[in-house]
Amino acid sequence: MAWPRLAGKAGFQHLKRFRDDESGVMVAFALMMLILMLMIGGVGIDIMRFEMDRSRLQNTLDRAVLAAADLDQSLDAKVVVNDYFDKAGLSEYLTGVTITSSIGSKRVAATAETTFNTFFLKMLGIETLTAAANGAAMESIDGLEVSLILDVSGSMNSNSRLANLKPAATEFVETLLTSSDIGNVSISIIPYATQVSAGAQILDHLNVSNEHSYSHCVNFNADEFSRTELHDEGVLERTAHFDPFTYTEDPIEQPVCPVDPSREIMPLSSDVDALTTYIDNLDAIGNTSIDIGMKWGTLLLDPSMDDLVSELIEDGVVSSAFEGRPTAYSSNIMKIIVLMTDGQNTDQYLLNPSMRTGNSPVYYNAEEDVYSVYQSSGNANNSNSDESYYWPHLNEWFDHPYGNGTYEECTTVYGQRDYRKKGNKGSTTTTCVETEEPGTAVRLTFPELFNRVSLAWNATYNYADMSNAWATWYQAAFSSINSTVKNQRTKHICDAAKDEGIIVYTIGFEAPNAGQRVLQDCASSDGHFFDVDGLEIEDAFSSIASSIRKLRLVQ
Repeated sequence: MAWPRLAGKAGFQHLKRFRDDESGVMVAFALMMLILMLMIGGVGIDIMRFEMDRSRLQNTLDRAVLAAADLDQSLDAKVVVNDYFDKAGLSEYLTGVTITSSIGSKRVAATAETTFNTFFLKMLGIETLTAAANGAAMESIDGLEVSLILDVSGSMNSNSRLANLKPAATEFVETLLTSSDIGNVSISIIPYATQVSAGAQILDHLNVSNEHSYSHCVNFNADEFSRTELHDEGVLERTAHFDPFTYTEDPIEQPVCPVDPSREIMPLSSDVDALTTYIDNLDAIGNTSIDIGMKWGTLLLDPSMDDLVSELIEDGVVSSAFEGRPTAYSSNIMKIIVLMTDGQNTDQYLLNPSMRTGNSPVYYNAEEDVYSVYQSSGNANNSNSDESYYWPHLNEWFDHPYGNGTYEECTTVYGQRDYRKKGNKGSTTTTCVETEEPGTAVRLTFPELFNRVSLAWNATYNYADMSNAWATWYQAAFSSINSTVKNQRTKHICDAAKDEGIIVYTIGFEAPNAGQRVLQDCASSDGHFFDVDGLEIEDAFSSIASSIRKLRLVQ
């Protein structure tokens, strides 16, 4: 009986040692942790696969709806979206395309969905994951107010610049307007050279001096270039109508303020045909005043001019769709300036104030087409106090202007000579009769005079007998504002415009370095300045139009 007892005791002790033996416990724990890590890693792999498929699907959908929503896209929007998914190998996952179009906007929305079987998540009871993508894109022309400021100085005739500008500017106008709602986009065109002609239709509604009505420009004082609006009080000085450039008469060939209607400002229009016809009729002559062009372009975006626009609407010059424009700077209407030049600021000419109004010393006889010039006695060219009127057509001095007096017309009759009598030469009879001069001499005011004759013509013709008189007179007849001053004025008005949130694009079209520096400083940023040559002008306008149009994801 001892053996079974001993065997039982030994077995019990063996079980006890087995119970107390802890060797191998970590192996089991490690095995459990490995299984758990594999499961977690597997879940991560399933999730990464899901996110990768979802991102690929969403990115393809975003690109597809952006391309389909482009207003320039000629293909059907659904065709475009389907094509994107086909090329990505995802066509089976596209579930729907919705298109909403109106004048000036197009919205394309799409949805896609893909389902894939899980591997590791299946052990947690999740057998599939569904990746869904959706999005929409819309392109539209929102409310815009645009000032297109175009250089039409004489240098634009060189190297076909004006010819290249016209189709580029036309395409710009068409791009902005053909896809916009009526009344959504207004474009003003401001052609500039030595001056900017606002035209009677604008100046008639502004407080402008009335020395004449031959042309319609104004001389802005220096302070006007530091603000976007006009001054609150006072009268704008009308630019004198005169020609300092040529030797011409009736009419003067190149007044500082142009009189051709095709060179007047075209305010707030959305009429594509009218705008493109206007651009096509532009011609180029004169100096370059970037500062004045920029001032007028800014004015036509400034809300202080809304009364002017209302009056132009009443006159039938501007469409009633633009009532309330220019809008406040705080509105959601985008204000854009596109400023182009091929040059740099050059001299601007101003008539001597003493010659802006009042009577000139020149008389004109229209019937005989002759002039007379009054010079006071004691003048170096006129020492005879009884003869103060110079008649250029006779190069003589008289006591009255030609046409306002009489002249002595004499007839001489010679008698027959008798040769039989030595020394007999026959009798001679002379008869003189006072005859009224034809026509009537009318004293011209300075505006009337300079509307008829250029400064050089007047000086050379009317003072031809007076050695130094004409040169002295011509030099004193006008003054100039030089390029340095005009560059500063350009900087000030550009800064004022940008401070109000106006976006300024500038184009240097084969412009010299000095002009490019002015334009770079004027632009809203370096990216808003374009330096182009030749046909690149079209690319510049196209890029600007594209950046103005808003293409964006909306969902």
